[in-house]
Amino acid sequence: MSEGYKHNHYVPEWYQKRFLPSGESRQYYLDLNPETVIRDGHRFTRRAQLRWGPRQCFAQDDLYTTTWGGLENRDIEKFFFGKLDNDGEAAIAHFADFTFGSASHDAFETLLPYMSVQKLRTPKGLGWLRQIAAGGRGKDDTLLLMQRIKNIFCAIWTECVWQIADASSSPTKFIISDHPVVAYNRECFPGSQHCTGFNDPDIRFAATQTFFPLSPDKILILTNLSWVRDPFQNPLKLRPNPEFFRDSVFSFLDIQLQRQLSEAEVLQINYITKKRAYRYIAAAEEEWLYPERHIKSDHWRKFGNGYLLMPDPRHIHGGGEMLIGYKSGQSDGFSEYGHKPWQQGYKDDDRERREWAAMDKFKAEWAATYGPNYRGVVHDLGKPSYSMGEEWYKKECERDKQYLKRPGERVRRRRLRP
Repeated sequence: MSEGYKHNHYVPEWYQKRFLPSGESRQYYLDLNPETVIRDGHRFTRRAQLRWGPRQCFAQDDLYTTTWGGLENRDIEKFFFGKLDNDGEAAIAHFADFTFGSASHDAFETLLPYMSVQKLRTPKGLGWLRQIAAGGRGKDDTLLLMQRIKNIFCAIWTECVWQIADASSSPTKFIISDHPVVAYNRECFPGSQHCTGFNDPDIRFAATQTFFPLSPDKILILTNLSWVRDPFQNPLKLRPNPEFFRDSVFSFLDIQLQRQLSEAEVLQINYITKKRAYRYIAAAEEEWLYPERHIKSDHWRKFGNGYLLMPDPRHIHGGGEMLIGYKSGQSDGFSEYGHKPWQQGYKDDDRERREWAAMDKFKAEWAATYGPNYRGVVHDLGKPSYSMGEEWYKKECERDKQYLKRPGERVRRRRLRP
């Protein structure tokens, strides 16, 4: 058959090009596990660092080619990924430049399915699919399964707290990897059972946060609402309503923008990207491939004092039930965690009391740690507010002093500090 669609990029060329400076056609490409080759009786290890263009990077021949009855078929690359990548490119560009009030519905409907498939289509993602499928699956069955469950992560991500953070003030910019939709849980260390081999921390674990670089300066960070409300719970506990395949509701008004990342924070994010990569990473500058040279501590739990990727909790509120009416006269309802009115968990007074108490404590700790200015703003039906104000800030600091007197509280915080 034709050799067209044989060379399969699991990280699209257009996505890689977003991270190259204007006029540049090559990037620094690092193999984290270079092959050892034996040739003519001599043993040598291939070069780890290369200077390649996107055409050569994050690609593998026949990764998506299926074989049925002895005949090769490349329709997955041609049709399935063809449309997905075309639509995804525009959606990523939209959210990289997202502003409040922009017409974003179509881009949102495209971005999440794109990210879900991007997480599945890499060698690491496909390996995970083969691993979890009952009885194990061959390559062809794995690729069919990928197409059937392509939206597996969408509902969970829809119900997350979204922030689009900005690295424009940092000399170091974001790097990308062969598994660019990154899952990070501060309690799932790189050597843990949740992170070895093809594994990622389950995105339904309360403390698992997902991030996806949109450009050298912008990154989308998704945090489970239950973790923002209560970061004192078991990080490996499943979030409420952890079912994958279901309807969900999203509010653009709650997206947090304009968080300015320091270079130290960008370096920590790049370090996570590198440690969660399967084999390859790429960067516009050579030194960016080695964030471990510049971070003060590589302790997995302690990045950002435990809150590196956390959105500003002062914008988070309790409740969140949504009621929807349709022209037909029908109505629908969702809890903040996607429960329907007839489902257990739609109303949970114990959970609500626990989350309110944790939120009050966390907001006081956050204010005392980061000061009165918000580390991200939300759409406030008018001009965004950038500060909580001095009076409220001082009250929160006083409340935090009282929380610090609780047994074990100082020890808990010390465990999160480098």
